[in-house]
Amino acid sequence: MKQALESLRPRVMEIFEHLRAHPEISWREVETTAYLACLLRESGCRVTTFGDCTGVVGEIGAGELPLIVALRADLDALWQEVDGEFRANHSCGHDAHMTIVFGAWLLLKEVGFVPKGTLKLIFQPAEEKGTGALKMIEKKVVDDVDFLYGVHLRPATEMANRQAAAAIYNGSGQFISGKIIGADTHGARPHLGVNAIEVGAALVRELQRIRLNPMIPYSVKVTRFIAGGESHNVIPGNAEFSLDLRAQTNQAMDQLLAEVDRIIQAITALYDTQIDLSYHARVPAAEVDEQARKLLGEAIEDTLGVDQLVEPVVSPGGEDFHFYTIKRPQIKATMLGLGCGLEPGLHHPQMTFDREALLAGIEILARVVKRTFEQRGDG
Repeated sequence: MKQALESLRPRVMEIFEHLRAHPEISWREVETTAYLACLLRESGCRVTTFGDCTGVVGEIGAGELPLIVALRADLDALWQEVDGEFRANHSCGHDAHMTIVFGAWLLLKEVGFVPKGTLKLIFQPAEEKGTGALKMIEKKVVDDVDFLYGVHLRPATEMANRQAAAAIYNGSGQFISGKIIGADTHGARPHLGVNAIEVGAALVRELQRIRLNPMIPYSVKVTRFIAGGESHNVIPGNAEFSLDLRAQTNQAMDQLLAEVDRIIQAITALYDTQIDLSYHARVPAAEVDEQARKLLGEAIEDTLGVDQLVEPVVSPGGEDFHFYTIKRPQIKATMLGLGCGLEPGLHHPQMTFDREALLAGIEILARVVKRTFEQRGDG
């Protein structure tokens, strides 16, 4: 496999450089979808695209066995300031993920492996919005999938280059927008109204008092608060705010949300004001299948060596990959954590990593696909 992969190196790097140079933000990955659809067709895949959203799925195999193995990559870039200019930017490694997933199929093809079952390559939109996986589920893309493998680059502070983990235990994330609704009051007559800033201060204070099981990481923060105008003598009655909630398990997130709701109700009553909340996409915590994790671990050992397989990553960061197993519990899934010398960190506008890791990731995913089919009788 390594010799075959070396022959693919120029093609792999060409694909990566194209994707890196053409980033597109969530739900607008139109050119990225078209580019990947073209690559998939040229490589012999059956291709599915969607009329109402971005994303593309390639399928390979004769379907003789009732086994479907899938690889998933995310398409979207972040919108952020880079060198003084706001633009789309692949600072979370999605360009690498796409290259690795498609490269795994190229490598399998190069070594002459075509599954008797079906291999699916899922290129999913809008991971950064936390809603792309839900759209693919809505499209029934994974309804028949038995095993699902993902991949995510890991920062150097978390994992050394040329190391890999067979699972990433992402935490759950919930984002909430809120409005404090009242009326402005003259600065000399504070008794005639409610100061939205004081309400916000109470909210910050009470959120900091939440106590859950300390053995399970969690946090809740006010990440935005806007109130008042240019006049110093007007007490603002209205404000807008945002909350960021994190918990390492789905059960802890349920408890955290219940505590936030209790605090909002208490502050509403205490200040005799109105607070409206809007709940945005909730990203679930990871549910990892042990059989899939074992197969991926063996593929890592075969590729990098036994010493380079490290313990699963536990991360407070969210990943909508885990919607697949939450919504379709029959799927056996795990995600490859790939050490690649990534610095300064994920989502940093100047993020960079060792390009050689692309080849390692490709070989690992190709090996786990082959191993999964072989263990189910497709030699």
